[in-house]
Order: sequence, then structure tokens, then C-alpha cells
Amino acid sequence: MSDRPRVLFVTDLAYQARGRRYCDEDIFLTSRLRDDFDVALCHPLDAAALMDAFDAVVVRNSGPVLHYEKEYSAFREQAVAGGTRVYNPLSGRGDMAGKQYLLELTAARYPVIPTIDRPEDLHLLPEAGQYAVKPKAGADSIGLSFVSPQQLDGLAYGDILVQPRIDFRYEVSFYYVDDAFQYALHAPDPERRWVLEPYEPTGADLAFARRFIDWNTLDHGIQRVDACRTREGELLLVELEDLNPYLSLDLVSDRTRDAFVTSMAESLHRFLDARPRT
Repeated sequence: MSDRPRVLFVTDLAYQARGRRYCDEDIFLTSRLRDDFDVALCHPLDAAALMDAFDAVVVRNSGPVLHYEKEYSAFREQAVAGGTRVYNPLSGRGDMAGKQYLLELTAARYPVIPTIDRPEDLHLLPEAGQYAVKPKAGADSIGLSFVSPQQLDGLAYGDILVQPRIDFRYEVSFYYVDDAFQYALHAPDPERRWVLEPYEPTGADLAFARRFIDWNTLDHGIQRVDACRTREGELLLVELEDLNPYLSLDLVSDRTRDAFVTSMAESLHRFLDARPRT
């Protein structure tokens, strides 16, 4: 029997995402992580039943939790109760916990697209030709709609977020393992979110992204900081993805991809060594 760490890699290989092939990325990652770990793949709906036989559960391209909220909540509760090590750790404050963080960051005056969830806070939003309305539990643009200023008063507040529709130049994503920056990609065409190209961040760009990595306080794991560049040149946070961020590894150089896998494997080893399994 192997004495290497046993990792349950949670992924939905059949999930169809716009402009991305989740399965290719996870097939690649697991093929490389097998150099360091004994790896088994499973669908997210099977994770709770299988995870006790493994040293860690790695949640990767498992699809939007919106499609299986009840089962995901049960998985989280079972993992916490049993002391199962889940990577990313379940203490994430970003998308892992829903979109509430956008409200918290707005209130704390972080550089984020202004976000409200109550009609009495509408005055806090800047004037815009349109406003984006999205469910708090949304992902992958599921449930996203746009409304006019005149429609804001008639919305069913409570489970939705409202933001001004930003006229931005492009979107850019910063990818991290633990607190270490790995690479950045951007979408030059605002209408084609997942047509990405390598991006060379400035010092100011990295300082922007690092604020959100520090805010999230995850000691281990993979995070993606998504931002948009406004017409005035400012970066604003769009999303802090800390549950199962797609990595677009097929769009980076071989050297960058190899460095990412090395960083992820080292992070997993540190995560497993952080405390003894009980």
C-alpha cells in the first residue's frame, strides 16, 4: 500500500461552461498531481460518501453550487463535524460564502463595484444607465439581468444584489496559490469574457489584488481575483472566487503552467502537514 497522501479530487467532468472546458483542466491537473499524491476523482454529489477514506478533499471544477445547494450544505456540515481537510478550506469569505462579501467590501470602502441589497440603500449607488441585478447565491452569470433606473423600486429585494452596470475597458483576473501570485489573464473585448490573453500586471495591479487576498485570510488554497478596468483607469473588484475558480491553464505558457502545478502541490503538502489528522 502506498504511503503517499490520498486526495479525493472533486470535479464535474461533464459540466458545460460557456467558453471553457472544465474537464480538460482537471484531467491535466490530476495527471500532474499524481506525481505527489494518490488521487481519485469523484462528482461533487459523491464527495460526502467517499471523503472519509482520504487525507484531503480538493474541490476543483465542481460547477455552480446553485445546482446542488442542499447536498453541498450537507457536505460542508459533514466535513466540519468529522474534521475532514477540505482544500480550499471552508473558512473562505469570498464566493464560497455567497455574494454577501460584496456588501461588506462596499461598506468598508474597498475598490469594488458598489453593491446594495436593500431599497433604502439605492442612494448609495452612482447614477448609471442600467443596473445589474444578480442573485446572492448566483454563479456563472446564472440569474443575471439588467434593469433601468426606473425599475429599481419595483425589484424584489432580499435575495438579490444590485450594482451599477460599469462601462469598463476590459476584465482582468489574478490567480493565487495561498498568498503567492501566479499569473494574470485579461479579456480585451468586454463582450467576450472568456477569450483571455496573458496580462503583465503592474505593481499597482498586484497591490490591488493583494488587498483582497489579505482580506480573505485563507492560509491555503487557490483564489482568483476578478476585476474590471474602468474608462478612467481604476480597477474595481468584480468577484473574489475562492471555492472552485477556473484557472484557464490552457492559455498560459508551459513554464507558467508547470510553476502553477508545483505551487499547488507544495501548497497541498503544507496543508496536509499543518495539523495531524484525527
